Amino acid sequence: MASEKEVINLIICGVGGQGNILASQIVASAGIKKGWRVAIGETYGASQRGGSVMSHIRFSSAFQVGPLIPKGEADIIVGFEPLETLRVLIDYGKDSTKVVFNPRPNYPISVLSGEANYPELELIFNQIKNLGQQSVVIPATELARQAGNHLAQNLVMVGALAGSRWLDIPLENFYQTIAELFDDPKKKELNLRAFQAGIKGFQQAL
Repeated sequence: MASEKEVINLIICGVGGQGNILASQIVASAGIKKGWRVAIGETYGASQRGGSVMSHIRFSSAFQVGPLIPKGEADIIVGFEPLETLRVLIDYGKDSTKVVFNPRPNYPISVLSGEANYPELELIFNQIKNLGQQSVVIPATELARQAGNHLAQNLVMVGALAGSRWLDIPLENFYQTIAELFDDPKKKELNLRAFQAGIKGFQQAL
């Protein structure tokens, strides 16, 4: 994919508390290790209260680009939450956009309190499938739980992205980045297990 165009536009989206920022840091660092120029732009609302969080990551082999992706120009979307994935896809996607997402909803307080309704999951999934070129569902929360901690679903999703090969970044770059980020041996081991579960999960989802 990197050879097909000058810039690759990736969006990682979710809600507060899902580890969005850490995931974007890992992906960006892996791209830098490849020698690419990388720009990151982040937008988030009440992230502590489960608000929307979106990271724009732009890779270029030739020149520096601005940090924010223009609407309708996302090549890849990694979604930690289905409704957020659909929202971002509607705004930033195009016919050739590829999507990988966690199907487990993260209900906002307004839904839990009965003040608002969450759309039917089947409707969300169908719209995601119809709006992009390819969509792959990864049960990241469950895979993370099996790896040792459900909160590591962000590393599962990074693993799924790495395993997709949609980004032409060697797996070794991701492994090196994760090893550098976590000093605690137990946390490093957990996150590596979750990352590997994501790689395997993507392969099984095809």
